[in-house]
Amino acid sequence: MFIVEVFATSHVGRVRQGNEDNYLLLDLARLNTWTSSQEPSEFIVETQRFEINANGAVLAVSDGMGGALAGEVASQMAVETVSKRLLDTDPDSTISPDVFGNSLVEKLFESTVYSNHLIHRQGRSDPKFSGMGATFTGATITPESIDLVQVGDSRAYLIRNSQITQLTKDQSLVQQLIDAQQIQAADAETHPLKNVILQALGAQNEVYPVPARIFPNQNDILLICTDGLSNKLKSSEMLAIVMQNIDNLGQAAAHLVRDANENGGEDNITVILAKLISDNLPNATEEQVMIHQLNFGNIHDTSDQEDTAEIL
Repeated sequence: MFIVEVFATSHVGRVRQGNEDNYLLLDLARLNTWTSSQEPSEFIVETQRFEINANGAVLAVSDGMGGALAGEVASQMAVETVSKRLLDTDPDSTISPDVFGNSLVEKLFESTVYSNHLIHRQGRSDPKFSGMGATFTGATITPESIDLVQVGDSRAYLIRNSQITQLTKDQSLVQQLIDAQQIQAADAETHPLKNVILQALGAQNEVYPVPARIFPNQNDILLICTDGLSNKLKSSEMLAIVMQNIDNLGQAAAHLVRDANENGGEDNITVILAKLISDNLPNATEEQVMIHQLNFGNIHDTSDQEDTAEIL
């Protein structure tokens, strides 16, 4: 039996009046879905237990932008569109059945592209939504793999062997400058353009989500979050909080939000923690996490290769 214990929460923070973040928990084995529907005054940690079969599960966060109403609508459209597309059993409902395959990650990829289409169309057709967009970081969990789809600068981390590894790369101007060796990673936190992202759902007519894969180990913990958390806590601080509350990940999620707020809380904060439990999964080794870059035909030119992720 393959069990995933999931803990998710979204908090308005200390400064903003509304919450433009959202999350998605999708149990495809039982066709159940949960999104963040909390009022700004509420603070609830959603707790679910999924039994993973061949249908799998999907976990995702989305950070809206474009003003209070527009950002909230964009992130809501992102998670709801993805959920509806993945629950749709009509094989003719995909954008391009000849391009997108039938694996869960390919369906998530297609759903993300389609949500970009809807958000972009809404932004162009209604002036009050002009310029709206949303990040999207999604993970599919099946007995075979954990697959990621990334748009923007929300993040996914893996906690394994009491170490934390960032699985996604920010699609941001600052990250581009780091990759070009024009600035140091240490300079990113204070860079004046740190909030400029290069991709967002709805911002352009076309979007190019980045897919990747890792293979799960026993007791792996996924941490998926918006930048309201990752901008306020270092990865080592996130790791410490999770490890201190390893037997109560709901409490860990609450403490992550609390510490982000204590460090300023200028942005909305959303976090999902998911622990993988299965006797059929291999025990973790001391080896570095291997991230496999996926290639979905002509829709994305990422080559099929392996990257050794840096343990933070």
